[in-house]
Amino acid sequence: MRARSTRGEETRRRIMRAACELLHKQGFVATSPEQIMEASATGKGQFYHYFKSKEGLIHQVLQDRLEAIKAGTRSFNREITSWEELEKWFLAHIELQRSFGMTRGCPFGTIGNEVTETDELIRQDINLIFEVIKNNIAAFFIKEKAAGRLAKEASEDRLAGFCIAAIQGALLMGKIGRDSQTGEGTVREALTHLKRYALTPGQGATPEQSATARRSTAARRARVSSR
Repeated sequence: MRARSTRGEETRRRIMRAACELLHKQGFVATSPEQIMEASATGKGQFYHYFKSKEGLIHQVLQDRLEAIKAGTRSFNREITSWEELEKWFLAHIELQRSFGMTRGCPFGTIGNEVTETDELIRQDINLIFEVIKNNIAAFFIKEKAAGRLAKEASEDRLAGFCIAAIQGALLMGKIGRDSQTGEGTVREALTHLKRYALTPGQGATPEQSATARRSTAARRARVSSR
């Protein structure tokens, strides 16, 4: 019984891996259940045994990726504790795109670009994934402000949103132009903009500011973990 259960889980994971690859390559509109079955070497009975529909499969794929992102096992959502690591976060996206010959964009952005008003579940999945990533980046800016290394007027949430918007735009233009230099240039400009909010040593935060920043970070993480 256990062997059968193990084989079933392996089949399920094989379908999800094939779907993930096809979704990143050609988007979910152009990806059919038949293509996923062929790529995963499974039959119709197996496909619909584990997933009620293509949309249900995409939901499970995104939920799986969300858990990996929350666990910090993906290169584009590891903990950021320095400006150098923030730069690595940006460049990890460019490296991923370069590994595919500049023919693909962000795996989540590719799906998100095709979402319509009837794809509410998928939209929510993508939105939550970006929220988790944004909160991780914002946590870095919160800590920087608490340490007195970020200007008081800087909005941690808006800066984090800017990071995501900048890299998504860079990946789109890189894909269209088949040129990684576009993305690399965007990363440099984005970091230049962000560092305008960085403070020089000696401009430290008050104890009250540090306490507020710590509470903000704790509350943000609590909201994400509860979803």
